[in-house]
Amino acid sequence: MDYIADLHVHSPFSRATSKDSTLAGLAAWARVKGIQVVGTGDFTHPGWLGRLKELLQPVEPGFFRLRDENVPAPLPGLAPSSSPVRFMISAEISCIYKRHGVVRKVHNLLYVPNFASAERINARLAGIGNIESDGRPILGLDSRNLLEILLDVAPEGFLVPAHIWTPWFSLFGSRSGFDSVEECFDDLSPHVFALETGLSSDPDMIRRISALDRFALISNSDCHCPSRLGREANLFATGFDYFSLRDALKGNRRESFRGTVEFFPEEGKYHMDGHRACHICLEPAETRCLDRCCPVCGKPLTVGVLHRVMELADRDRPSYPAGAPGFFSLVPLPEVLGEILGVGPASKRVMGEYARLIERFGSEFGLLLSAAVEEVGAESPLLAEAIRRIRGGHVIRRGGYDGEYGLIRVFEEGELTRLAGRERRCGDETLRHRR
Repeated sequence: MDYIADLHVHSPFSRATSKDSTLAGLAAWARVKGIQVVGTGDFTHPGWLGRLKELLQPVEPGFFRLRDENVPAPLPGLAPSSSPVRFMISAEISCIYKRHGVVRKVHNLLYVPNFASAERINARLAGIGNIESDGRPILGLDSRNLLEILLDVAPEGFLVPAHIWTPWFSLFGSRSGFDSVEECFDDLSPHVFALETGLSSDPDMIRRISALDRFALISNSDCHCPSRLGREANLFATGFDYFSLRDALKGNRRESFRGTVEFFPEEGKYHMDGHRACHICLEPAETRCLDRCCPVCGKPLTVGVLHRVMELADRDRPSYPAGAPGFFSLVPLPEVLGEILGVGPASKRVMGEYARLIERFGSEFGLLLSAAVEEVGAESPLLAEAIRRIRGGHVIRRGGYDGEYGLIRVFEEGELTRLAGRERRCGDETLRHRR
């Protein structure tokens, strides 16, 4: 079965997360996006785990559905959808600890097939630190030892290092990370088989590092608001259950793990080097010439993802074996509509047009990934042209840096006005012909 999964989200029990990030809110937006499997997030929080047990029921092995699936559509103008949505039990742990004389800050994702496994993990973690203060708990726990706990009490579960390049909290982060998976997980490294790319990198960047060849690369939204589901996602063609999904990642072959949907990495907020307070954004070579210090204030620059990838890369270009999963770089539909309409992506005008297009094409991914450009053109020639360019990777990119999102544009300055004028002239000519 072909399906789309977003396996990294957060609940209202996580800091800076929307109160709409309920199971019903996630399910409603998953249907709009065209996502069939969503991580629950935050199972380590007792309050959220209690809600999961109350509101979910098992269906396929390791997959759960809402007991009451009649959830309202999240936007005016959208009819409620009955598309199936499944949940997979997941959590994120912030591990902060000292290894090799350096303070490490690494975020890790945990996945388990049942509530009993989640409860056993929680019992162990509660003896280490406070798991009730945040949906993503901060624990003084070595990543290697977290994996050991998982293997001990939930051997059917698996661990994925989260957003592996983020400077502050990740496996390879420039501020507190490692230079290899083995350095982080030591003797248990063979049990790690997948890595999360994060918004600021994509497989083409990571596949320049031969030491990471054996790992499946997954992508997720890490959303704190359900409308941002599917910013990045995973494409599967395998059995519709937890164990088939896990084994597809272990196998890392396109016939079962098709690949990922990615941001253009420049849009991620840590792609480039820089210092946001001084509005300084730099290429890696410029950073090295400045000895990693801001040229305005002299403070340390935040070294971004591109820089770290280049430090560890041992290839000039990405290398993929035959049958390796692929990836698609997309721009979220509200951002595309906002550019075309000249307003913000969350504006009423954009949301109205967004709802109309979802009703017409069934889902956001259905439109962006698979709808015929000619069909889209019948609704909006400008949107059709935008999708043609995005699918071909022909976009204008301004890299994000030091916590500031980058900018992806489809059209050059003034181009939309010219194209709209041409459409009007063509339309007038067609009307004269018909007369």
